[in-house]
Amino acid sequence: MFGSLLVFLLAGLPLAFMTGGLGVIFLVLFGDFKMIHMLPSRIFPFMTNYQLSALPLFLFMAAILERAGLIDALFDVVYKVLGGLKGGLASAAIIASTILAAMVGVVGATEVTMGMIALPAMLKRKYNPELACGSILAGGSLGILIPPSVMAILVALVLGRSIGELFVGAVFPGLLLSLLYILYITARCYMKPSYGPALPPEERLSVREKLALVKRIIAPLSLVALVLGVIFTGAATPVEAAGIGTFGALFVMGLSRRLTWNAIKESATMTLKYTVMVLWIIFGASIFVGFYIFEGGADFVNNLLLGTGLPPYGILLVMMAMLIVLGMFLDWVGIMFLALPIFAPIVNGLAWDGLFGLPGVAPGEVLIWFGVVYMVNMQMSFLSPPFGYALFYLKSVAGPSISMATIFRSAIPFLGLQAIALFFCVAFPEIVLWLPRLIYGQ
Repeated sequence: MFGSLLVFLLAGLPLAFMTGGLGVIFLVLFGDFKMIHMLPSRIFPFMTNYQLSALPLFLFMAAILERAGLIDALFDVVYKVLGGLKGGLASAAIIASTILAAMVGVVGATEVTMGMIALPAMLKRKYNPELACGSILAGGSLGILIPPSVMAILVALVLGRSIGELFVGAVFPGLLLSLLYILYITARCYMKPSYGPALPPEERLSVREKLALVKRIIAPLSLVALVLGVIFTGAATPVEAAGIGTFGALFVMGLSRRLTWNAIKESATMTLKYTVMVLWIIFGASIFVGFYIFEGGADFVNNLLLGTGLPPYGILLVMMAMLIVLGMFLDWVGIMFLALPIFAPIVNGLAWDGLFGLPGVAPGEVLIWFGVVYMVNMQMSFLSPPFGYALFYLKSVAGPSISMATIFRSAIPFLGLQAIALFFCVAFPEIVLWLPRLIYGQ
């Protein structure tokens, strides 16, 4: 089954129809024809899942905020505040992307818009092209991790945990990654000032001017605080919070005087396309994995991994390596619905007593921890050559002066930083679990 999947994948067929089609073909060839009734039983639960309602709502909220011009304003504010520091523009791109991740949560929108705004600004200031591209690639990929993350919604669905738990668990890992990126950029620019020169003194702003600029982004930041606040405090479910956020995004768009029927229509169309794409991949992968598990595939993978004789953390390392390789070729939604249903039961059945004498993970918290570790791992797939999505998003707006080879090279140091963050989340599970335990009282 996976050999056929690889062949058709290399042929360039759409993942959703390829996985679903192969699932049906193998079901008919190697199973009882009556098993065809398995198809609606696999798909219908997704079609009627209330938690999935948050997906189009958060996507619509993201599309509205993007068209409200907030990405431009946010970068403008942050870079003028930090412009006096070496590497300040690159650090501003990371900070702006971190805030945008909590507003937009869609990697493509952030990568493309930041590539159009921040990259020319950095190149104009004679920034090192690889550092400039790398900061945009790394910052944009935070959108898939920091809540309200589309990935967290789907991971929670697959693992059978609440969306709120995954949202809360991803907060510190997301901030950790952002901090690592900023420290790396700052250290590199202070060691080699030519990599990221500071703004000339005559272009820097006074404290009063900086405070006046911050007023421009108070409304969207308040909206993010409201949406995440009602989720974290339990005042509303993630679906209800998404509804609040959508209404609030329309209000913010009105404040920016960009609320038009055409903008709403474009946002709704983008939401429809993305939601349908995700759902079809879910349907196809669910059929494929359903038959694979029914035929004993999950037991085969389980026995294969456990038969290696590796300890639990060694098995986790093998899983992470497999996910990184898959991330070089497959869409993250497809990887999730192909790998997570097989990996999650294995991880949940092992004892996680901790690395190097550090505290481990309690049995009831394993799936939350593994879900967030998986999300950090999947973030790497957006930067992984040769087919990382973020690489091509940036190339689409970078212009002829930035080659694909430059973009590939720019991603390497930040992939290393993502690997470091992944190790921290595995070795120090409290990074993931402390906040959910505090909020949900586990």
